Amino acid sequence: MSKKKHLWWKIPLIVLGIILAVVIIFFAVLTITEYKPKDTETLSVEGTASKELSQGDDFTIMTWNTGYGGLDENADFFMDGGTHVQSSNADKVKENISAINDFIKESKADVVFLQELDTDSKRTYGLNELDMVIQAADGFQSSYALNYKTLYVPYPWPPIGKVTCGIATLSSYEISDSTRVSLPCPFKYPVRLANLKRCLMVDRVPIKGTDKELVLVNLHLEAYDDGEGKIAQTKQLRELLESEAKKGNYVIAGGDFNQSFSNCDTSAYPTVSDEMWVPGVIDVSEFDDSLQFVMDNSSPSCRSLDKPLAGNDSDPSVFQYYMIDGFIVSDNLQINDITTKNLNFKNSDHNPVIMNVSVK
Repeated sequence: MSKKKHLWWKIPLIVLGIILAVVIIFFAVLTITEYKPKDTETLSVEGTASKELSQGDDFTIMTWNTGYGGLDENADFFMDGGTHVQSSNADKVKENISAINDFIKESKADVVFLQELDTDSKRTYGLNELDMVIQAADGFQSSYALNYKTLYVPYPWPPIGKVTCGIATLSSYEISDSTRVSLPCPFKYPVRLANLKRCLMVDRVPIKGTDKELVLVNLHLEAYDDGEGKIAQTKQLRELLESEAKKGNYVIAGGDFNQSFSNCDTSAYPTVSDEMWVPGVIDVSEFDDSLQFVMDNSSPSCRSLDKPLAGNDSDPSVFQYYMIDGFIVSDNLQINDITTKNLNFKNSDHNPVIMNVSVK
């Protein structure tokens, strides 16, 4: 009898030991497979582009965070106070990416910056969204940089799971070089194992008849840090842009800054609740005078994901909108127009921002 009692005491310890072993093995696997990009990496450029860029030319550039095809008007997201991780089904993801492709064609943009394109993620059913975009992008060269790669994200429930995601640049002008530049990661071990490793993707387009280049910088800066990550990443961005501008190159950085610019009027989109995510602010006075900062406030570029937009957009007092997508442009480029295209967030939680510039 005493022997049986002794065995009963051991069972909880055995179960606890098994659980502990599984947790240790899980973190060991994540540690071994952690995505550790180098400070700079050369990227491949795919496709064919026939256009050449000369001084005096004007061109159109668009930036759009696609929300990985899963954050359409019917979606919410757990990190913003919602409940969902995954879009409803694979067909919906395909529908959203297809609509994004259609608008890219309709816009007739010469250069396109895209953020949040999955190539093999559980949340988007293993679909390769990059291939879907490239196949629809006739006459463009493309480059792609990973900024989120992890074998498994163990939260929330059901968990996010495997993520392979990045940013893509499409150019109708021939790209001579493409580079991934790593940005500081604000998260410590073990949190960083399941977090983004953000970057700048720098593509270079020769300016015909000169020794200068159009330097295109696609970006998606930190969102859910304590603020220090945004500051460090913005500092590195500033150093790169100022360095290129001093060389006399033509520079455009664009994307999802997850911050507003201090020189832009965001008063049309006030914070509606203390519980809402609040973007940072880039102080433009900290940058060289050779750089111009532009966003368009005629329409918001992003909406909150605490609840689906559909059915909640009629009362602006209960829904949060943001201005966090735009461009930083060197002063040897003339900005002719910038517009946030109001697509009512039908296929993404961001609206595309389109800018036309001339090469001085």
